[in-house]
Amino acid sequence: MMSLRFKLVFFTPKTHTAVILSTLFKQCPNVLGKIGQYEECAFITPGVGQFKPGPGARPLTGEPGKLEYVDEDRVEIVVNDQGDKVQLKHAISHLKAVHPYEEVAYDVYKLEDV
Repeated sequence: MMSLRFKLVFFTPKTHTAVILSTLFKQCPNVLGKIGQYEECAFITPGVGQFKPGPGARPLTGEPGKLEYVDEDRVEIVVNDQGDKVQLKHAISHLKAVHPYEEVAYDVYKLEDV
């Protein structure tokens, strides 16, 4: 099976970025953040996230029914997959386990070699 590369992008409170990345790189060595001879590669962009928790939500910050603004980081890391998306699913599972939000906002992009 041919290997695939993806970009995993997620949003996290700034206070949790380093812990999340450290955990992911430890749990998924050679799968996450490896580009050529470089390891633990990530691109981190600061920003402000907003959300309004619904009635049944248990937010990390804020309260249900009130709009909340949080200083967050957008984190981008490469996922090296063997072609069956097992490594990608494994990485997302680890992200959800370590992330402080009950609903983790993330995107996955397939990367192409050109």
